[in-house]
Formats: sequence, C-alpha cells, structure tokens
Amino acid sequence: MIYVCKNCGVSAEHSSSLCNPAREKLDSNLCGASALRVCEEKICSMKYSCDACGSVSAHAEHLCSPREIR
Repeated sequence: MIYVCKNCGVSAEHSSSLCNPAREKLDSNLCGASALRVCEEKICSMKYSCDACGSVSAHAEHLCSPREIR
C-alpha cells in the first residue's frame, strides 16, 4: 500500500514520510496524481518521474512509466 501527500502528490510507503498524507491508502500506482508542486523538504527524495503524466515518486514501482531523474 502507498500513501499520497495531499499538498504535492508525492508518494511514500509510510505515511510518516509525507508532510500531509492522505487518510486513505492507494492500491495502484500514482500516475495521474497531481505533482505540480513538490514540498521543498521532499524534493531531494524524488528519484523518478513518469514519462506518461509527469507524476513523481521516490520509488519506480509507484509509476507506470518511470524514468530516473538526473
């Protein structure tokens, strides 16, 4: 299960890793989740972006078409 930050759409496996975690757990990947603004304290942990929609995540398995951010 994964959680999404209500502020910026960042994903995490543990709600304690997010600044404003969603109350509900998600079963699927995070593609399509809003990622227009990533919280400043979390930006360094974002390692992947989705080629299909631009969502970001620290983990490739949370995106349907992940590409490593360089």
